[in-house]
Amino acid sequence: MFVTNLDDFGHLLSLSNYNTSHLHNDLWQIFSNPEDWKEKYIHENYSRIFSENLVQQPCPDVYWFPILSERACDELVQELEHYGQWSGGKHEDSRLSGGYENVPTVDIHMKQVDFEREWLKFLRKYVAPVTEKLYPGYYTKAEAVMNFMVRYRPDEQPSLRPHHDSSTFTINIALNTKGVDYEGGGCRFLRYNCSIEAPRKGWSLMHPGRLTHFHEGLPTTRGTRYIMVSFVDP
Repeated sequence: MFVTNLDDFGHLLSLSNYNTSHLHNDLWQIFSNPEDWKEKYIHENYSRIFSENLVQQPCPDVYWFPILSERACDELVQELEHYGQWSGGKHEDSRLSGGYENVPTVDIHMKQVDFEREWLKFLRKYVAPVTEKLYPGYYTKAEAVMNFMVRYRPDEQPSLRPHHDSSTFTINIALNTKGVDYEGGGCRFLRYNCSIEAPRKGWSLMHPGRLTHFHEGLPTTRGTRYIMVSFVDP
């Protein structure tokens, strides 16, 4: 005899570890309430990456796929703007162990807002499976020391010079919308003379970090552009 229940009556929430000290407290609930977190913060088309191969390759070995919901993007930006302690985009950076950043950006690290643990869980749960699908034979632990939000503005830091990332692979998630929140922007891979000039909100670029994918951030000419970046290694 086989019995099943096809009706979804929702799920229970655990409130025992609910922290109310943040602007958007639900962002921190990926451990205590993972199903609720997924429903709120993972892109509605994420599962289609695996069932329908909803992945694009705009440049060689550069993949593009949906990962975060609109709500996730908005709340992350609001949370970090509320925190407000953006770096100055200078080489000297006391947040780093060596105190020096070779390719500085105006940014906030996830450690600064006590979101590192939650973000690493997100990488392991949702990014690692995509990596293993797109790069067959490579199995990532989704460990990342550098996890940060970058802010580009014409009068602050509009662009980023050509560079390699200190990662095995990098994810770069667009957090707002070109043509609405900003103009310009995007990423150019110099080796391939290939540019992604209209990033989609909630979609991530994924590309190798070292050796092959020398790239630059194209100038933001109006408004404010936000991206979320992780250097994953290994």
